[in-house]
Formats: sequence, structure tokens, C-alpha cells
Amino acid sequence: MKAHFGETGVENAGAVSLDTGRATANIGAMNAALPHLSDASGTASTTNASVLARLLALQRPLVMGILNVTPDSFSDGGAFLAPDAAVAHAEQMITEGADIIDIGGESSRPYGNRVAVSAEDELRRLEFVLPAAVRLARPVSIDTMKATVAAWALDHGAAIVNDVWGLQRDPEMADVVARHRAPVIVMHNRDVADAGIDIMADIAAFFERSLAIAARAGIARDLIVLDPGIGFGKTAEQSMTAIARLDRLKTFGLPLLVGASRKRLINAVVPAPADQRLGGSLAAHILAAERGATIIRAHDVAATVQALRVMAAIEANA
Repeated sequence: MKAHFGETGVENAGAVSLDTGRATANIGAMNAALPHLSDASGTASTTNASVLARLLALQRPLVMGILNVTPDSFSDGGAFLAPDAAVAHAEQMITEGADIIDIGGESSRPYGNRVAVSAEDELRRLEFVLPAAVRLARPVSIDTMKATVAAWALDHGAAIVNDVWGLQRDPEMADVVARHRAPVIVMHNRDVADAGIDIMADIAAFFERSLAIAARAGIARDLIVLDPGIGFGKTAEQSMTAIARLDRLKTFGLPLLVGASRKRLINAVVPAPADQRLGGSLAAHILAAERGATIIRAHDVAATVQALRVMAAIEANA
């Protein structure tokens, strides 16, 4: 895939510095050139169904900024549990160039040892943060595996559902998505990793099941994004394979999302704590974009935006 920015001219809006602080300011200036997806009141000006289409119309890799409102996420657990800190971080990611803010109130713990959280506790973590993030006028996705939480979030302004079990864990999830005509991210997952399986065949079979569930519920196919689930129910080698062979999933004809940010596959190559895996995250995400990823889910938004824009600029001169 040759990534590009379409006709927005964003890549010429200002140079992006290698210095993180200056990069944030420069990317903020670039964001002024982006089409707004919300009206001046800060509420969604389009239906949920049109949000994904408008994002994809930008014709460049999109960046989804991660906002974990949890005490136990593998990389930044507890950092944004306080509502004010969470909203400030959402604002920062938007300034840095995030196209979507992905908010979760329960850690999915890709490496196991997940602590189950009740719907009540999850909603308590989200009740202030999610509506406040919606008012920042960028599309918000709700990262949850619970239909009740997804329904609440959509009723309070979220535009996209990000289900780490691909409509296959909560039997009510597909109906909630269909009723709200919301885009949904269908992620591949497994309860345990199995090094002996063909991971790409397993991902494809999982997606076929999810797409069948979506069709029965009445979810339009053009509202579905597929995510191979880097780090979820996979060995580090299988996660690398999922990125290396991502283009095989293009046969589904749907947008692809990749979230390799700070994942353990990086540590398997170059040992480093989760908060020191930026270089590996960027390498994985650049390769993913080259192989067809439309959306990149990342913790480090400014660096990811910069990397993708430089990649696109270089490709434009090929």
C-alpha cells in the first residue's frame, strides 16, 4: 500500500521536529488543516455510520490514540485513572494528531492475568471521561467487551465500538452495534496462545465467524474494521507473522487496524520495559501501514504521526 494524505496538504503544513515538545506544537498546527468531523458545539454532526466513511476519506493511515482509564493496563496502568488527567491526555493526543481517541475502562491484558471488572466499575471509570472526550470534537471509540458498556458509551457520544473479542464473547454486542448503526472494530483473540497453529488461518477463520455474526445482526459490512489482535492469544513470533503477512487479510475487502504499540513482540527482539519500546512500536507500525493497515492504534501519538507522514512523503517521491 502506498500511503498518502489525499488533497488536504497536511504534510506541508509545517515541519515536524524530532523534539517531542516541539513536535506536539507543530502537529497541532497541522491539525488545523484536517477536516473536522464534529460541529462547533462539540457534538457529533454526523451519524455514527458516517464517521468511519469520513475518516477513511482522508486517504492516509489514521492514528488512534490510546486512553486507558484503568489501574492495571500493561503499559500505562494508573497513569490516567484520575478523570482530569485522562481528559488532559485526550486533549494532548488530539493536539499531537490523533484521528480517533480509543477509551477503555477495563484492561484487556494481552498477556494474561486479566482482572475481571464489573460493568458497574467500568462505567464508573468512564462516566466523566468519555462524555468529556466526546466534547473535544474528535471521534471516540469505546474499547470494551461488554454490550452494556458499549450501549452506554454510544448513547453518550462514542461513535465506534472496539471489541477485543470480535463480537464473539458477549452475545448482545452485535445487536447493540447494529441498533446504533455504529462502526465496529472486530479483533482476533484467543484464550491461550498455541505455537503449533497456523496463526493466519486461525485469524481468517475467526473473522469469518465474526462477519457471520455481524451479518445476522444486521451490521452493514462497510461499518466493520478488522484487527489481527497483535499480542492477544499469540506468541511473539505469531504476532510478528500477523504483521508480516497482514496483506493476506486484504482479501476480506475491509479496513485493517494494527495495534503493536509497546507490545511484548518488541521485547522478544530487543529486551526493554514497556515504556521504552517506542522504536520497536514505530518499526512495527510502519511495516503494518506498508502492508495495508488503515488505522494504527498507538500510545505515542506524536511520534507515530510523524513516522507515518515521513513514510508517506518518501513514498510520494518514489
